[in-house]
Amino acid sequence: MISQQDEARTMIIDIARNIFSHFGFKKTTMEEIAQASRKGKSSIYYYFSSKEDIFKAVVEKEADELLQEITAGLEKIEDPVEKLKFYISTRMKRIKQLKNFYTALKSDYFNKLEFIEEIRKKYDYNEVKIITSILQKGIDDGKFSIENPHQSAVAIVTAMKGLEIPLFISKGNSNFEDRMNNLVNYLFYGIVKR
Repeated sequence: MISQQDEARTMIIDIARNIFSHFGFKKTTMEEIAQASRKGKSSIYYYFSSKEDIFKAVVEKEADELLQEITAGLEKIEDPVEKLKFYISTRMKRIKQLKNFYTALKSDYFNKLEFIEEIRKKYDYNEVKIITSILQKGIDDGKFSIENPHQSAVAIVTAMKGLEIPLFISKGNSNFEDRMNNLVNYLFYGIVKR
């Protein structure tokens, strides 16, 4: 059973998430969060010590949502090729929707906030770990010919990060699908003529 305190924290996080997404971290104030939450500013400070503390909770929630969605989807897929396709597609589609999480990962403004670096490291670690396990399953099943699944996972994560900004700038989903298909084809078939 969720306590009233946990319920109040969750409500504040959800409201702050929308405000941060709309106005950005810098322009959002504790006063705006308090007003939107229909609480006094002192009530917000009861649950969170600062705006940074709320933002941290928002970013962690978005990161957890992404991880849970990916994990749940991967559990339903047996084939490692399909697992990798699902991972890449879901990750790239969802990260665009998780504006606060994406901002925290990419913005140089947040470099001075220690918790952001921790979140970035945790996220990178989880991504590489998941992809490594997919690649290892593919090796075990005889579907992938990879000498070092960890290094290959790092390369795949790097490729996905490289596509993020062009993906977010482009409009329309057909371009997105083409890019994802091309990325998957390069990963599986390379560019060398056989």
